[in-house]
Amino acid sequence: MKVAKFGGSSVADASMIRKVAQIILDDKDRKFIIVSAPGKRNDSDIKVTDLLVELGEKHAANESVDAIKAKVVERFQTMIHNLSLSSAIVDDISETIDQVLINPSIKDHRLDSLKAMGEDSLAKILSAYLQSLGEEATYINPRDAGIIVSDEPGNAQVLDESYEKIYRLREHKGIMIIPGFFGFTKDQKLMTFPRGGSDITGAIIAAGVKADLYENFTDVDSVYCVNPNIVENPKEISELTYKEMRELSYAGFSVFQDEALIPAFKAKIPVCIKNTHNPDKEGTMIVSERTEPSSGTVVGIASDRGFLSLYVSKYLMNREIGFGKNLLQILVDEGISFEHAPSGIDDMSVIIREENFPKAKEEKVMKRIQEELEVDMVTVERDLAMIMLVGEGMNSTYGVASQSTQAFANAGVNIEMINQGSSEVSVMFGIKEERIEESVQSLYQVFFES
Repeated sequence: MKVAKFGGSSVADASMIRKVAQIILDDKDRKFIIVSAPGKRNDSDIKVTDLLVELGEKHAANESVDAIKAKVVERFQTMIHNLSLSSAIVDDISETIDQVLINPSIKDHRLDSLKAMGEDSLAKILSAYLQSLGEEATYINPRDAGIIVSDEPGNAQVLDESYEKIYRLREHKGIMIIPGFFGFTKDQKLMTFPRGGSDITGAIIAAGVKADLYENFTDVDSVYCVNPNIVENPKEISELTYKEMRELSYAGFSVFQDEALIPAFKAKIPVCIKNTHNPDKEGTMIVSERTEPSSGTVVGIASDRGFLSLYVSKYLMNREIGFGKNLLQILVDEGISFEHAPSGIDDMSVIIREENFPKAKEEKVMKRIQEELEVDMVTVERDLAMIMLVGEGMNSTYGVASQSTQAFANAGVNIEMINQGSSEVSVMFGIKEERIEESVQSLYQVFFES
C-alpha cells in the first residue's frame, strides 16, 4: 500500500493532471493520493496559493478582490474545460471563495481558509477526472480523513490522536484523493501547516495508514548531492537516511521543508522522491537505516546564504555559571531566534539568520550584552554563508576535516567558523557569502570527483 503526493509543478495544468492520473493507474498500490495547489505553468506564471494569499490580503485591507478572484477562478476553469469536466466544479469554487470572504466566524483564520482552497479544489478536480475515466475515486476532506491539528494559523501541528482515525481510511475502497496543506482543530477550525505543508500531509497520511512506501512526486529525477545551479550535472543520490535528509533540507536543499518528513520518520516509513515527468526512474530513497554501505563518507553538500555571527568574548567565560543562558535570554527578550551557538573557553558565537536580526535591533542588543554581561568584546559580522557536509559515515572516518579545509584552501577561501553537530552527521563551515560558489565547487571536487 502506497501514499503518493504530487507537488504544485505536477498539477499545474490539465496536461499534468493527465500524467498524474496515468501514474496513479499504473500502480494499483497507489491508493492514497495527496495533492498540492497548482504551481507555475511557466517561469512568468503565478502559483495559485500566491494568488489566494494576495486575495486574502486585499480583502483584509478592504480593497477590491474581483480581479484576483477572477484569476483564481480562470485558472481552475481552464483546467476543468481542458479535462472535459462539469462546469459545476468552477461554480462551487467561486461560491466557496465568496462564502469564506463573508463568513464572520472565521475572521481570525480566514487567510488559512483561503490558502487551503488551492489544494482542496485541485483534489476535487483530480477525483472527478479519475471518475470520468471509470475509476473508483473519492475526494476525502482532511476533516473526514481524521487530520486533527493544533490551533495555530499558518503553523498547525498534527495531534497524535489523528493517527488512529487516519488508519480507518484503509477500510475505504478505491482511490482516495486528499488535499494537502491543512487540517482541522478539535472545534472544527481550518488550519494550515507551514508553507510546503502538502509534504507534511503526505507524511501524516503515510504514518496513519502504515503505508509500505510514501512516494513524493516532484519535477526532479532524484536528490542531487549538491545544488545543480552551482555544480553542473552533479551526481544523484540513490539512498539517504532520514537524519541526512533532515540536515540537507535544513541547510538549503529545496526538495523538502526540514520538518516535513517527521511523521514518516517516526513511523519508519521509507520515502521515495520521484519525477512526475519520468516516473519509471528509481529516484532517491529516504530510509531510517541505510540498506547498504554508502559509497562515500559525505553524501551531500548543502549551502545557504543570509547568516550573521554575533561574537562575544569574555575572559574566564567558562567559569561563569549561566553565561550562555543569559546571553541567549537577551536574544529571547528581543524576539531573535538563533541557529547555532559554537563556543570556546573564553568566547561564543551565535549564528543567526539575518532576517531574524535586523540592523535596527543590532545596537540595542550589543549594548545590553556589553552592560549586562560585562563582556570584553561583542561584534556582529554579516553577509555570511553556511556550507554543510552531510553523511552518517563521517563520525567513523578519518580525514574529513582535513580534506574539507584543504578544499577551502584550494579555492582560496577563508573559513570564518567551523561547527560539528552533536549527531556527527554533519560539519558546518561559515564563510563570506560572496565565496559560496567556488567553495562548494571545490568541496564537490574533493569528495565526489577525486
